[in-house]
Amino acid sequence: MKALLLKFGGLMTAALITAPAWGSSPPKPGTINYVEGQASINGSSLSEKSVGSARLAAGQTLSTTDGRAEILLAPGVFFRIADHSVVRMISPGLTDTVLDLDSGRAMVEVDEIHPANNIRVDANGADTKLLKAGLYDFDAARQQIRVFDGKAIVQAGGKQIQLKSHHQLTLAATGKLKAQKFDKNTYADDFYRWSSLRSSYLAEANVDIARTYAGGGGYAPSIWYGDGWYWDPWFSAYTFVPYDGIFYDPFGWGFYSPWFAFGAPYFGYGYGGFGYYHGPHHFGPGYHAPYAPNRSAAATGHAFHVGGGFEHGGFGRGGFARGGGFARGGGFARGGGFARGGGFAGGGFHGGGFGGGFHGGGGGRGR
Repeated sequence: MKALLLKFGGLMTAALITAPAWGSSPPKPGTINYVEGQASINGSSLSEKSVGSARLAAGQTLSTTDGRAEILLAPGVFFRIADHSVVRMISPGLTDTVLDLDSGRAMVEVDEIHPANNIRVDANGADTKLLKAGLYDFDAARQQIRVFDGKAIVQAGGKQIQLKSHHQLTLAATGKLKAQKFDKNTYADDFYRWSSLRSSYLAEANVDIARTYAGGGGYAPSIWYGDGWYWDPWFSAYTFVPYDGIFYDPFGWGFYSPWFAFGAPYFGYGYGGFGYYHGPHHFGPGYHAPYAPNRSAAATGHAFHVGGGFEHGGFGRGGFARGGGFARGGGFARGGGFARGGGFAGGGFHGGGFGGGFHGGGGGRGR
């Protein structure tokens, strides 16, 4: 047991040494949040050590061969690039974030967006502005732009085309450019599933780190600065923590504010009800979370307030009885301590070994 604790302590120390400073300022748009396989910025190779420190600056190019990468944009917006793809950063500003997909494929997960945000992706000569929370797919090889959920405006061929949920635009189509419906299941391919899996790990990291600011983990890693990106050393990544309520992403995973993290990963209605278990790493049909309120695009990216007061949102349902104390929330059993927050049971030995503990449950494509 002593040897086991020493080994665990050594790995924890290594994770903290290589991690960004917990009290450091929030990351800027373009920060690399995940790398697997072969990826580089302007020819300089990226690795796991690049996560949280390397940044795609204006004019620089991120390229992948047999690899994938994840970039942070505005808080709550993840940009993911597939294998054999090239993306160039045009503008990394917080209120003016523009990227150009030169080749390959990219997917943008928008969990929260504000009117002041100007998030645009250029591809195949078309300029697309993202307007709502949702999931957007850019396929330069097929010259297609897909909106799984959300809303976007595309400027192409001197025209402005509106794309809503479940619609796509084929830029190479003959005749008049027109949005057309598509079957979401048709494009739920390996890259889509990988993006959903990444989102599930980040949602789990959210619960882990958000609880610490609510007192569930027994410490506060840095100053709480409200809505934004927060580093979780157990998952070796930044995750999104909203200011208030629970935000559900396009895949159905929940991102909790500290004030609601005690209740994670439960939600439900009625006194004495069991709610639903929103467990990480478990997928329902269509590679979404098995239980989530956002079965419609209208619910994606909106704050949900589950219950209220002592019975539903305090000590009864979201607090110590069902989410925040030592029994099942922020203590040692299932929350911010050793079990589910990234320690021995939920992310360590039982969750895929030490490699799975720090990175969320596995290696290679499994992350």
